[in-house]
Amino acid sequence: MGAPILVEVDASVSNPIDIALKELESGILPITIRRTLPDGTFQDIPLKWLLTES
Repeated sequence: MGAPILVEVDASVSNPIDIALKELESGILPITIRRTLPDGTFQDIPLKWLLTES
């Protein structure tokens, strides 16, 4: 859909799903989840916080 590729990929990788998984695993996707709290405020949670193992 025209989005830039954020990781280095080999010439052999052309499947967009494989590229997206590699971006997800590297933790560089600029995605944030906004959680609305009961008092009307919100909390922004970066995707990389959810992917780290504790």
